[in-house]
Amino acid sequence: MTTGNLLVPAAQYLRMSTEHQQYSLENQSAAIQKYADSHGFEVVLTYSDAAKSGLVLRPRAGLRQLLQDVVAGTAPCRAILVYDVSRWGRFQDTDESAHYEFLCKSAGVPVHYCAETFANDGSLPSLIMKALKRTMAGEYSRELGVKVLAGKKRLARLGFKQGGVPGYGLRRMLVSAAGIPKQELAAGERKSLVTDRVILVPGPAQEVQVVKNIYRMLESEELSVYAIARELNRRGVRYIGASEWDYQAVHAVLTSPKYTGCHVFGRTSSRLSTPTVRLPRSEWVLTPGAFVPIVDPATFAAAQTILHERTVNNLDDELLDSLRALLASKGRLSLSLIKNSAEVPSPSTYRLRFGSLRRAYELIQYGRPEQFGPIDLRRRTQALRDELIAQIVAMFPGEVSIARRGGRWRSRLRLRSGLMVSVLIGRSVQTWKDAMRWRIDPVRPECGLVTLLARLDEVNRSFLDFHVLRNMDRRKRFDVSPGDPWLNRGQRLTDLPAFCKVVARVRADKGGRINVP
Repeated sequence: MTTGNLLVPAAQYLRMSTEHQQYSLENQSAAIQKYADSHGFEVVLTYSDAAKSGLVLRPRAGLRQLLQDVVAGTAPCRAILVYDVSRWGRFQDTDESAHYEFLCKSAGVPVHYCAETFANDGSLPSLIMKALKRTMAGEYSRELGVKVLAGKKRLARLGFKQGGVPGYGLRRMLVSAAGIPKQELAAGERKSLVTDRVILVPGPAQEVQVVKNIYRMLESEELSVYAIARELNRRGVRYIGASEWDYQAVHAVLTSPKYTGCHVFGRTSSRLSTPTVRLPRSEWVLTPGAFVPIVDPATFAAAQTILHERTVNNLDDELLDSLRALLASKGRLSLSLIKNSAEVPSPSTYRLRFGSLRRAYELIQYGRPEQFGPIDLRRRTQALRDELIAQIVAMFPGEVSIARRGGRWRSRLRLRSGLMVSVLIGRSVQTWKDAMRWRIDPVRPECGLVTLLARLDEVNRSFLDFHVLRNMDRRKRFDVSPGDPWLNRGQRLTDLPAFCKVVARVRADKGGRINVP
């Protein structure tokens, strides 16, 4: 493919996970070069992702940069050369793979798959083969994940640890395939031989004794989990990494079967880069007697009974009565008071039972509205943000969508071009001498995105105005005044129906750079 006697400039994209030598970056580059020589291309630029899975885009800096440069028009190439469809990605949703290719094609930079038997020319046979190849690439990852999981479960049933930190009071021991100890692994160290395995062993004597003391304080001294953490910190006992003990640290010691020598695998799942989910106990792999125990099974079982009776078996009225008793003795309630009380269940118990700690307060008729002002404000602000995002999406069907990754990821706006827009809410606050200010909390992962800043009115109940900014140039909380010149970095959005046009102008001011997630 030449223009006169000139070769067409092209960029090559290389990706290698940990699969086969045939997919090494060198082998891919050699095959692409051969294709370029026979089709009139000159490789002038290389984007690569070494040791990166093709399941998702986010960790693949090479492909993200390629998409940014191509869509922004800054890449000095007129074609993209890729070894095959699987190197472009093994996305579980084939539409995602097609979307990224479409971004390139619509920018005038088509993708060529150099090792495929079909020409990516848009013909019907080509489209069918490409769709089939994309499906096969995604299915390969799914099947490989099933095989890897089966292998891990088999090793777990033999008592071998499958990654992760050992936990307080325990250490990782490297053993041969026959179970012969080799050496204790320090933090960050890994096995070097494929045939080697890892088991857990008791750690230093002082840590082992602390573990036993935790069980004793729960069973004999009848201390709460929070009280145990407070007592350990008072004694100067350090947790992992010289940090202090907290509820989660103590609770992990009291509830993990590994302290009885039982290996547990598969309590959570995060297959194919999906959000982590908890699995039912029936799907766990339990291997009793895999490690040397620190506490005996009877002591562990007694601890589980105590923890269970303190929470699950309590009736709602009993939980609320505990709060009433604490209120009567202290005259007030707070998260700190509940945590430090041996007679009151943990705050998480109230959240699980009643939905929130505040709801539990309401049920015992405690609390004045001003005490919950900050909580109400955060919830109201989040609700207004969600409402604004939904309103913009409804205004531009097919042009703007909500980009949401699940879990704790914040929702963003995605334009059809692929441009991501962060949405921030500026809350009004009263500062020195009753001057009005708007408090802005930047979100670090979104600081480089085009940002829609919505300022709220004086009582924080409705929107005052909107500003579209090129990016967020600050990473920490800050305040802006009514006529703050900082707002001149962007453009004021006087009417929401003009959202797409204003964003386009701000994007153009940015030099045409597009942010791809």
